[in-house]
Amino acid sequence: MAAEQRSILLHGVDFTSAPRPKKGITIASGYLQNDSFVLESLSTLHEFSSFIAWLQQPGPWLGGFDFPFSFPRELIELLGWPGEWAALIQHVRQLPRAELRLCFKEICDARPAGSKFIHRDCDLPAKSSSPMKWVNPPVAYMLHAGAPLLLDAGVEIPFMHAGDPSRIALEAYPGLVARAITKASYKSDTPQQQTPERQAARRTIVRALERGDYPQHIRLDAGRFKRQLIDDGSGDLLDAVLCGMMAAWAWQRRDHDFGLPPHDPLEGWILGA
Repeated sequence: MAAEQRSILLHGVDFTSAPRPKKGITIASGYLQNDSFVLESLSTLHEFSSFIAWLQQPGPWLGGFDFPFSFPRELIELLGWPGEWAALIQHVRQLPRAELRLCFKEICDARPAGSKFIHRDCDLPAKSSSPMKWVNPPVAYMLHAGAPLLLDAGVEIPFMHAGDPSRIALEAYPGLVARAITKASYKSDTPQQQTPERQAARRTIVRALERGDYPQHIRLDAGRFKRQLIDDGSGDLLDAVLCGMMAAWAWQRRDHDFGLPPHDPLEGWILGA
């Protein structure tokens, strides 16, 4: 069984809408062995061209990607945008970020306090941000940058978009797993805020992952990378691993819709929500 499970490469992708030398797109790669995600490599890509090439690597592989794949149906219909995923993404990619921000701000300004942003059905159970948000975190820009690259790469997005079935992309959210282990903050992109307390939180998360002591119960075999996961104050390496573990969880359930419940194929779904 282990040999069969090892036949597919599993990736976790911590995405950024603005890759640069100081912050790139971080990828954790490994395989499922019994109930463990065995981490084989950690890498960081600092420009979109490298990520585009990476997406084209031959399968079989399955990746958990940390950015929203779509917007809420309510928002899409409110704006009169296309109601089919590929057409929607082609439309959105033509919009400058400034126009996207202005459009969403106008909608938020017209909505009552406490419900400024429109959410997908999966956002609330996952406790993830609305894909409309343009700051803290700027997930609207992440979608704007990332979803067209998935479309161009021709990957398969189950229930959303037919593509190469040997290259499968699913939406993952590392915060869903991390918060099930600890409510403590575990990361910051600001060096001055990369404190011993946050390092201790990362250590707590890694140890819980090693035991499988969280709702999805996949165990982490971090091998030689364990110290890096704990010491990386940005949390990018750990977030990529968390996405990789959700990819392993999905692969384990590949004969059961990758663990996805029935959902709106225009909105998509977050693994584990």
